[in-house]
Amino acid sequence: MNWKQAIKDYSHYLNIERGLSSNTIDGYILDVNKLIIFLENNNISCSPISIKNDIIQQFIYEVAKKSTVRSQARIISGLKSFFNYLIFEKYRESNPTDLIETPKIGRKLPDTLSESEINQLISAVDLSKPEGERNRAILETLYSCGLRVSEIITLKISDLFFEEGFIKVLGKGSKERFVPIHYRAQKYIESYMNHYRIHISIVKGYEDILFLNRRGKSLTRQMVFVILKKLAIKINLDKKISPHTFRHSFATHLLKNGADLRSIQQMLGHESITTTEVYVHLDTSYLKKIVEKYHPRKS
Repeated sequence: MNWKQAIKDYSHYLNIERGLSSNTIDGYILDVNKLIIFLENNNISCSPISIKNDIIQQFIYEVAKKSTVRSQARIISGLKSFFNYLIFEKYRESNPTDLIETPKIGRKLPDTLSESEINQLISAVDLSKPEGERNRAILETLYSCGLRVSEIITLKISDLFFEEGFIKVLGKGSKERFVPIHYRAQKYIESYMNHYRIHISIVKGYEDILFLNRRGKSLTRQMVFVILKKLAIKINLDKKISPHTFRHSFATHLLKNGADLRSIQQMLGHESITTTEVYVHLDTSYLKKIVEKYHPRKS
């Protein structure tokens, strides 16, 4: 088996067997391609089946010279996954990355916005422009439901269950979940559909996509980033924000106001509760309230 065939088979496995998104698959494949480039640059001839631990060690040493600890950890993790796949398919008996220690990285706390900053950004949307109704509905939905940018741009009209107060979201790994949606977000979505979307000439195949660009197709991830960036400049917000900042703010504000982690985990679509636990660190006053409310020495 050569590297090209191994990557092709691995990509199919990640897609079909594990159901990962194309962006996630691209990340895994990129890690393996970096190893292949290293082998080519150093005239090292070995296959995915025959490569040994010492060569992987050399590669990681080179990576460490040029990248951050976080990048190193991600690449090692990606290679571990690749060679575990080869073991799973019985191409190899051992993983050459097993003896390589993954560098420890601190957990990066996500950036958040205050409720006031969220309101300022949404209020700054220029409703005199045709796309204003759409942009306001996008921001309100991001904040109301804590969606990823990939989830907001693929949201379908058929996934809106406003009478029940929920929307159906297609998350990572094509996993579906139902998320409550606030009445204000519902109102802005309906306004967008009634005053803007009905006037768009929709391209065939995009009829069910909720948020469209002027050409009648779905928005790109980059377009949502640009919308936010322009609004941040408009209100002189001295923070680097992205659609994910709205997701982090959604979770942090819910936690601050008394929501439990399990509920937030379900709404965010996190597989593990440990991923959701990062939001506890954003507001230590939450921990203080827990002790004051539940500790036997509270009074």
